[in-house]
Amino acid sequence: MNEGSVQDSIAVLIDYENLALGTGRRKRNGHQVPGPAPDVKRILERLVDKGRIVSKRAYCDWQRFDTAVGPLHELGIELIEIPDRAYTGKNSADIRLAVDAVEICLTKDHIGTFAILSGDSDFSPLVSKLKEFGKIVVGVGMKEATSTLLAENCDEFIFYEDIVSAGGFPNFQNKVPREKHACYQLLLETVDALQHESDGAILASLLKNTMKRKRPQFSERSFGYRSFTQLLKEAANLGFIEIHQDEKSGTIAVDGLCE
Repeated sequence: MNEGSVQDSIAVLIDYENLALGTGRRKRNGHQVPGPAPDVKRILERLVDKGRIVSKRAYCDWQRFDTAVGPLHELGIELIEIPDRAYTGKNSADIRLAVDAVEICLTKDHIGTFAILSGDSDFSPLVSKLKEFGKIVVGVGMKEATSTLLAENCDEFIFYEDIVSAGGFPNFQNKVPREKHACYQLLLETVDALQHESDGAILASLLKNTMKRKRPQFSERSFGYRSFTQLLKEAANLGFIEIHQDEKSGTIAVDGLCE
């Protein structure tokens, strides 16, 4: 795996109303009933597998979703207040998100990837314009609430249900001490995610950097390991991952999760 391929800077723009309503169900009269609050933290953790998130903005009439304000603030997301569309006569959130995306595109050259969290087909022209400027666009939305037009126009589209579903990595709870469960959960989740990004081996340096983007406070020493290599060798000996010595770099590389 080319380490630089996932070190891009990412701007995350969230159409929160679309995301929140997408977890609910549609009534017979056509109105959408909100469901459980979307797990935005899990979405961000999935996106950092692709690079470093440098901008996070969410757009909504926050009076309608006031219980989401605190958790989103804790994630460092800038909340953009949008008046209720009943007063504006149009979907101001969509317009503001699109304007901000174009502004970021034109003024911040270091941002190469845009993550649009919405399933609304109205964002298809925005996606096309960002791609025209050479940007990579990743979409995230609910399966039942995502427009096929939007999903097919993005460079990649990730369904929310796939992000929050249980990962297919080995069961480690019975093989490692309880105090190391958090370490192994993070390690195996990250290996699983990076495998989806590339078919090649994952260098130890890339794996550790990605784990630290997910959990900035992560340190293998906190779990009793002298080095990250020691952690990888233990995980391999326990039958969780496959590793080899990379001839070019001279360091450990992870081939993937064990079947």
